[in-house]
Amino acid sequence: MKADIGLIGLAVMGENLVLNMESKGFRVAVFNRTTSKVKTFVEGRGKLKKFNPAYSLEELVANLERPRKVMMLVKAGSAVDDFIEQLIPLLEPGDVIIDGGNTHFPDTIRRTKYVESKGLLYIGTGVSGGEEGALLGPSMMPGGSPEAWPLVKPIFQSISAKVDGQPCCDWVGSDGAGHFVKMVHNGIEYGDMQLICEAYQIMRDGLGMTAGEMSEVFGEWNRGELDSYLIEITRDILAYKDAEGQYVVDHILDAAGQKGTGKWTGVSALELGVPLTLIAEAVFARCLSSQKDERVLASQRFTGPENAGTGSAGSGTRGFVGDRKAFLDDLRQALYASKIVSYAQGYLLMREAAKEYGWALDYGSIALMWRGGCIIRSAFLSKIKEAFERNGELSNLLMDNFFAEKVQASQAAWRRVLVAAMEGGIPVPSMAAALTYFDGYRCKSLPANLLQAQRDYFGAHTYERTDRPRGEFFHTNWTGRGGDTASSAYNV
Repeated sequence: MKADIGLIGLAVMGENLVLNMESKGFRVAVFNRTTSKVKTFVEGRGKLKKFNPAYSLEELVANLERPRKVMMLVKAGSAVDDFIEQLIPLLEPGDVIIDGGNTHFPDTIRRTKYVESKGLLYIGTGVSGGEEGALLGPSMMPGGSPEAWPLVKPIFQSISAKVDGQPCCDWVGSDGAGHFVKMVHNGIEYGDMQLICEAYQIMRDGLGMTAGEMSEVFGEWNRGELDSYLIEITRDILAYKDAEGQYVVDHILDAAGQKGTGKWTGVSALELGVPLTLIAEAVFARCLSSQKDERVLASQRFTGPENAGTGSAGSGTRGFVGDRKAFLDDLRQALYASKIVSYAQGYLLMREAAKEYGWALDYGSIALMWRGGCIIRSAFLSKIKEAFERNGELSNLLMDNFFAEKVQASQAAWRRVLVAAMEGGIPVPSMAAALTYFDGYRCKSLPANLLQAQRDYFGAHTYERTDRPRGEFFHTNWTGRGGDTASSAYNV
C-alpha cells in the first residue's frame, strides 16, 4: 500500500512524529540519509506498524499517494536546500514539500517562492513540544502555500495536541508566517524561562530557601493563575534528588546553552522597530551565563551585598527583611505581571511583522495553538484568546481590560520585589526590563524630546513640535554656524 505522507529524517523528533502519525491511522513512508537508521527503525520501534521503509528518495516518492506530501525533519540550513533540490525532479505539479524544522522564517519565504516557481507547493511549519510532544501531540504552526493546507490539514490536526477538543494546529499564513510565529513562540519561551529563573534566584539567594522549599512554592503557584508547563516542570526539577539524596539542580553548572531562535526574535524586533526588551534580556542573560570562568574571577574582584554579612547562596537573606510569606506572594505577582509584558511584546512583534510581510495573522487562533503540546502551554493563553475575541484590533495586550487590571494590581508588589533584588545584588534583567517597559509604555512624556534636540544639534535630523501639527518638521541652527539646511533622513 502507498503511504499518506513521507518523512525524511529519523532522529528523535522524526521517529516520534511518524509514530504519532501511524497511531492516528496514517501510513508513513520513512527515509533517512544514513539508510541504516531506516532498517533499525522499522525493525525496532516501528516493527509491525504501518510504515513503508525507503532506502532512496526515489523509493520514498514512489511509495506516496498523489498528491505527494514529503516532510523534512532535518537540521535547518543547507540540508533543507539540498533535499529540496533532490526532491523537485522527482515530484509533479501539486505535490507538497514540508519543512518541519526550526528554520529561520526568511529562508521559508525564499523557499516557498522557489518551490512554487517549479509548480510545487511548500509548507514551513513550526513544531513545538520536544520529543514527547512529537509523540503524543505537538503544537503545530504551518504556513506557506495556502493551496497546500487542505492537503495536510487532516494529518496535522489529527496528530497535534488537543485542548477542549480543539487541535493546537491551524493555518497561520502565507510563505514564512508559520516559522515566524514559531520563532516568536521560542522567544517567549526564552522570556518565560528567564523570569522563572530570576524568581528562583531571588528565593535561593534572597530568602535562603532550599530546592525542596522552592519546589513547594512552585507547586502552589501552578495551582493558580501561573498554571503552566514550565512552572510544573520547575516544581519537579527542584524536588528531584540523586541516589545520594542531594538535589540535582544544586549541582548543575550555571552556564546556559541556546540554539539561536531567541536571537532571531531579537534581531527581527530590531529590524521592525519593536521594543522586545524582556526577551532580548533573556537572550543576553544566557550569553552572560556562558562566561562562567570570567564571572568567577569577577566575583573575587568585586564586592556587593552578598559579601556584606547578610548571607550567601542557600543560607542568606540578601535584600530581604520581613514576612517571607508576604514577600513570596509579591514575587508571584511580579512574575505574573512580567509574563504579561513578555506576551504583550511578542504579540506586538507579530502584529508589526504581519504589516511588513502581508500576513493575515489570527492572534486569538495563535494563542489556541499554544495552549497545548508546546513548551509555553499554560492556562494564561486562554485569556489572550479572550482578549482578541473582545477586540480583534487590539494594539497591545496591556490595553485589554483583563490584563490592564492584573498589571495595575501587581504594580506595588512588582516594585517591592525589584527593589529587594537590587538591594541584595541579585540580577533580575528580564523582570526589570518588563517593569521598565511598562513604565515607559504608560509614560505620557518620555525624554525623547531632548534626544531629538541632540540629533538635530549634531546631524540636523529635525524634530516635531508639541505646538504644531504632527508631520511638520523643524530644524534649529543651535550653534549659529550650522545653517538652515536639514537632513532628509529624519529616522536615521
